[in-house]
Amino acid sequence: MKEEAKHILAGRLIDGSGGRIRHNQLICINAGRISDIREVSKADQVSDRVTDLSRFVVLPVLLDTHVHLCMSGSIDAKVRERQLGSQYQELVPVIGEHLRHHFSHGVLAVRDGGDRSGSLLRYLREHNDSRTPPVSVQTPGTAYHQAGRYGSLIGTAPAAGESLKDLYQRMNQQTGLVKVVQSGINSLQEFGLQTAAQFSDEELRELVSRAKRDGCRVMVHANGEKAVKSAIEAGCDSIEHGFFMGRDNLQRLVEHGTCWVPTVFTMKACAQYAEFYRGAIDKKVVDKILEHQLEQLRLAHELGVEIVLGTDSGSIGVLHGEALVEEMKLFIQAGLSLTETIGCATARAARLLGLDDELGQIAVGQPAHFLVTRGTPSQLPRKLTNVEAIYLHGRPSELYRRDPEYTNLRKPYKG
Repeated sequence: MKEEAKHILAGRLIDGSGGRIRHNQLICINAGRISDIREVSKADQVSDRVTDLSRFVVLPVLLDTHVHLCMSGSIDAKVRERQLGSQYQELVPVIGEHLRHHFSHGVLAVRDGGDRSGSLLRYLREHNDSRTPPVSVQTPGTAYHQAGRYGSLIGTAPAAGESLKDLYQRMNQQTGLVKVVQSGINSLQEFGLQTAAQFSDEELRELVSRAKRDGCRVMVHANGEKAVKSAIEAGCDSIEHGFFMGRDNLQRLVEHGTCWVPTVFTMKACAQYAEFYRGAIDKKVVDKILEHQLEQLRLAHELGVEIVLGTDSGSIGVLHGEALVEEMKLFIQAGLSLTETIGCATARAARLLGLDDELGQIAVGQPAHFLVTRGTPSQLPRKLTNVEAIYLHGRPSELYRRDPEYTNLRKPYKG
């Protein structure tokens, strides 16, 4: 029997495109997909039962394009030390817990930045639990870094005499995603310190060319002018972090159509939890790095860079799910509007992950996946820490029914 069409009245609709907030929108759903969206006026007579969300904000489900599911954001030194040495079976419940944290904040897709032993890739291939929330996960397996350089925590280095492309072929991870670590991390004691690129321009171009022929996307960890330039010119899909990349590289991002995932909140978390580092950081330097990254973000927005939101959750003080809200706040602080910021975590993120046919916007033809929050848009993104409901295919998710009286929201709409 053909499924009856559903109607949902959204008091305020943020569709993910980055455009204006729309009011009093009737979302029509057939077979779990959106068939029409139109403004409702008092003259309308809608005879079907509708879900009345006229006092709520409706927005697309979210995506986080840079996470580390095998690591927590804990500031407990013992927890962090233990998880670095954890074997696969110990990580299974950890990964599941982190996926639940993402789902509880309305995140339905994540792109992982890799782990040393490929445990997440194994989890995705072996783990089958009906209680696991429906979060789409992309992972490169293990990332690639140069021997003796930063990256051993999440990656594998080429053997002696082995090229980066040879390593890629030997690993044969077949995930559709490649992660390269092309620089070091930020110095937390010396402002603006830049490290040399880990791989030569030629090596990186060869890898990216081969990966693209295999249908893979390439994400590159890169900070500093030279490392970022080499990654952009090699043809990567996204620059991860991009601290101290400079104006010329921001312009290159525009020219090459390369996405930038700024992970700004990592620096704010460093400053907030400076005591964890036991004197190994200079808080004034960290504060200055944060402000510099916000300045780069402001300029990137002005230049038209394709900015995509990712949190680096799993880093110290960067919690899975919750960090997305904190990153959004910083985007807004840098001058992006609320709807533009949400667009960076929805439509733009979905394009980067190749999921734009299924996620990213509330639009005709798309699956009817969306979030419901109480209050007004002015209370976003804060309200995303306590999502009212998550709709999947036009129905409230049974895995997320926070309010036992939720069914009271349904009532006839008469215009």
